[in-house]
Amino acid sequence: MGKLVALLSVTVAAVVLAATATASHSWGNYHWARTSNPFTLQLGDNVSATWDSHLTTASSDWSQSSVLDTAVAAGQAKGKNCRPSAGRVEVCSGRYGNTGWLGIAQIWASGSHITQGSVRVNDTYHDAPPYNTDPWRRFVMCQEVGHEFGLDHQDENSSNANLGSCMDYTNDPDGGSGGASSSDPSNEHPNAHDFDQLESIYAHLDSTTTIASAPADLPGNAPPFSQARRANGSVYMDDLGNGNRLITFVLWTPFGE
Repeated sequence: MGKLVALLSVTVAAVVLAATATASHSWGNYHWARTSNPFTLQLGDNVSATWDSHLTTASSDWSQSSVLDTAVAAGQAKGKNCRPSAGRVEVCSGRYGNTGWLGIAQIWASGSHITQGSVRVNDTYHDAPPYNTDPWRRFVMCQEVGHEFGLDHQDENSSNANLGSCMDYTNDPDGGSGGASSSDPSNEHPNAHDFDQLESIYAHLDSTTTIASAPADLPGNAPPFSQARRANGSVYMDDLGNGNRLITFVLWTPFGE
C-alpha cells in the first residue's frame, strides 16, 4: 500500500510539473502566416536614441526562440502615429500625452493571420520617474514586441511577485527589493514559458505567408486610447470588415497616473 501511495504521489507530482511547464498565454489564434520555421520578422526602428538599445535587446531576446527570429530594420512609419507597413512591425516612440498608457501593441489580422503590426511607447511617462529607467524601458519594449507574435500576458496582477517574464504585469520590473518580494526575478526579458508558447503557436505551417508580403491595404489609423477607456480593459478589437480586424493591447500605468 505504501508503494502504491508513493507511486501515486510521484505521478501526481509529474502531472503538476508538466502542467506548470506548459504555457497557455496565446493572444487568441493570431499568428503570422509562414511556410517554414524559423521565420524572420522585421522590426522597423522609428524610436529615439534613448530606445534604440532596448529595441535591440528585445529583438535579441525574442530571437532566442526556436521558431522565429527578428531583425531590426530601418523604420518606415510616417511620424509618431506609427502607421504600419505590410508584412512587418513598426516600432515608434514619442510623447503621446497623459494618456495613462506606457505602451501599445497593435496587430492587423485577416482571419487569424497577422498581416502587419505596430508598437508605440509613450515618452510622456518614460521621460519622468519612476518610468525613466532602463528596467522599465526594457520591460515595456519586450512586452509590446512580444504581443506582435501572438503572445498574451502570463499574469495581469501588477502587485504580486514577478514571474521572471516581460509578459507578466509588474510594478517593479527589475525584481528584488522594492516590489512584492525581495527575491523575485526581473521581468525585463522573456522566460521559458514564453518560448514554449511560441512553439505551440507556430507548431503548424501555412500554405501562404504574410511576412514581408503585401496583402490588401488595411486602414492604418489607430484609434486614440486615454484614461477614459481604461475602465474597459486592456484589449480592444475594431472590425474592419471582410474578416479583417485591428486588435490593440494597451499597457496601462500600474500606478493609475
